[in-house]
This record gives sequence, structure tokens and C-alpha cells, in this order.
Amino acid sequence: MKNYLEELKEKIQNNIKLENIEIVDNSYLHKGHKFFSSEKFHLHLKIKSIYLQSLSRVNAQKIVMKILEKELKSRIHALEISIEK
Repeated sequence: MKNYLEELKEKIQNNIKLENIEIVDNSYLHKGHKFFSSEKFHLHLKIKSIYLQSLSRVNAQKIVMKILEKELKSRIHALEISIEK
């Protein structure tokens, strides 16, 4: 069975032309915060994509967030997106 982060990685790879993606789970950094939930993730996506790099930063992030729309409503509390060439 694939873990949740691998499922996210696959979903993004299937919807965007990219060269590489790394998903970093930073949830542990937020344990003491007021709205922390162990059922929701704090993630940092490090995406290497010539395609996304050709778009404005806002539009590139909108594309990624649209792909993860369902997850943002249910399993992802915070999402940081870094896009590089």
C-alpha cells in the first residue's frame, strides 16, 4: 500500500509536466500550535518544472492547488510550494 505522500506525488506528476518533485512533511514543526491536528499535514512541495517556471508564480501555484483541491479541504492544513527550473 502506498503512503499518503506517495499518492500526492503521483497525483501531481500525472497532472503537470515536471522534471522532479520532493514532498517534505513539516507537520512535526507545528505540534504545539493552536490548531494543530495529527490528521492534517503541513507540507512543502519542491517542484522542478520548466513548464511551471514559464508561468507567473501565482498561476503556477494555482495549478498545483487546483490539483490538490480535495486534499486541501481534508488532509492538508498548510502548503508551501517552491518552483524551480
